Amino acid sequence: MVAWIPRALELCALPSGKRVGAWGRGKAVATLLGERVLDARVEFRSFGFQESDESVVPVPFPDDFRWGVFLQEHVRRFDLFSAGHTHTASVTARVWDGEPDAAEGAWEERAEIDYESVTGDVALWGSGRSQDLIRLGKAGLWRVRVRCVGRAEVERVTRDTGTAYGVERYVIDFWPKAG
Repeated sequence: MVAWIPRALELCALPSGKRVGAWGRGKAVATLLGERVLDARVEFRSFGFQESDESVVPVPFPDDFRWGVFLQEHVRRFDLFSAGHTHTASVTARVWDGEPDAAEGAWEERAEIDYESVTGDVALWGSGRSQDLIRLGKAGLWRVRVRCVGRAEVERVTRDTGTAYGVERYVIDFWPKAG
């Protein structure tokens, strides 16, 4: 359900992770239904998300991964191209009841795709399947917005020292696709 809040104080997340208040502008405001912070184990600059039930994913991760494409849409799966070769990226996954405001800030990359979920559960894949799930709450068509910071720094750190933890940070928003 989308709430109508004419002039409410909302919490907005900045790329740094800090939450700040912002006044609404008399429009519908999406409600945050859930948030999960995950560690993505990146190998060969890649990690992805796909249906928890692997049998409904025609081409499972990492097959058909495309080098250099930030956000890659596949059937019941999407992949991310990291700026660092081997490291652990921080991922904040959020589920909304409607389209959230696009957070302004110094995002180095941002993109959106459509995603079909037949189970309502999305698994994180990196150097294997994570046991952590993103629970969407229902099956259906979803919009996914991905934003990222720390790309230049993780590229430098993984090149110079070999690995990094939490330097590259992603925020991934899921909301039901309208129409």
